[in-house]
Amino acid sequence: MIICRTPFRISLFGGGSDYPSWYRQHGGCVLGMAINKYCYISVRQLPPFFEHQHRIVHSKIELVKEIDEIEHPVVRASLQVMQPDMGLEIHHDGDLPARSGLGSSSSFTVGIINALNVFQGLELTKLQLSNAAIDMEQNVIKEHVGSQDQVWAATGGMNRIDFKQSGNIDVRPLNVEAERRKELTGNLMLFFTGLSRFASLIAEKKIANLSKRQAHVFKMMEMVDEAENILASASRPLSEIGHLLDEFWQLKKGLVDVVSTPEIDSIYETAIDAGAVGGKLLGAGGGGFMIFYVEPENQENFKKKLSHLIHVPFDVDDEGSKIIINKSVWPGRN
Repeated sequence: MIICRTPFRISLFGGGSDYPSWYRQHGGCVLGMAINKYCYISVRQLPPFFEHQHRIVHSKIELVKEIDEIEHPVVRASLQVMQPDMGLEIHHDGDLPARSGLGSSSSFTVGIINALNVFQGLELTKLQLSNAAIDMEQNVIKEHVGSQDQVWAATGGMNRIDFKQSGNIDVRPLNVEAERRKELTGNLMLFFTGLSRFASLIAEKKIANLSKRQAHVFKMMEMVDEAENILASASRPLSEIGHLLDEFWQLKKGLVDVVSTPEIDSIYETAIDAGAVGGKLLGAGGGGFMIFYVEPENQENFKKKLSHLIHVPFDVDDEGSKIIINKSVWPGRN
């Protein structure tokens, strides 16, 4: 059996500039982190005692005789490439709910590509893994997604990611001292709104509107530079990140009218009244998780004011997608 652990992510600044239709013309950049909440994918050979050939367990259980019968698009496409000569059981578990704005879909894609390759005795580099996941989502199954989530999932870390007009992607760890990084993550509070959505539907509308909101996107990209400068300078208070998040959220809402909802706006207003310096909705929009910058002295009262939401403490994951159990023997492999 192979078990692969792949992190989710928190994107703080620059989201929107990681869509290929944008960065192939203008370049793009994002700043954020992979977090220690994970998607787990297990792959094992299915014993030959069943009527079905493959068993796929995700939000539903699929028992199929042919790969083309698999409903899950990423699993189906991955096995169509792999063409296994044995039955497989593939099982998915996640620490946090799907469709929540933390890049869970791309974590799944990265995780299954990683697991299936290792199952075959192959090992991809972090760059190969993220590129394979980007190709799978954007070109094979034709999802309306950007290119940052796959990179966070594959590489881990607290990084700046630059998307070149050439299509190349550069990942650079942020220059943040350990204590300052600890202070930052301690002041960022993650809450689940209880609202889920299909990100690709919102992203499709956002992509279609980018050409009309170029000034917004360029300003959001400038915030990546500003955030990087704040984090690298010990003389600048980290609360500036909170103020920058608030500014970014106002711009993000202006990209397309489906990014926020009255429920989300109400949560945000409550959070600011309860002591948050700033915050934003994570992911494409419409629901999922929200992140807030809250000074330590205000955090207990803040949690009480938002007690109707689920608070999820987190830290940075520095490893990226990782095989944590490898007990598989592929035919012909020693």
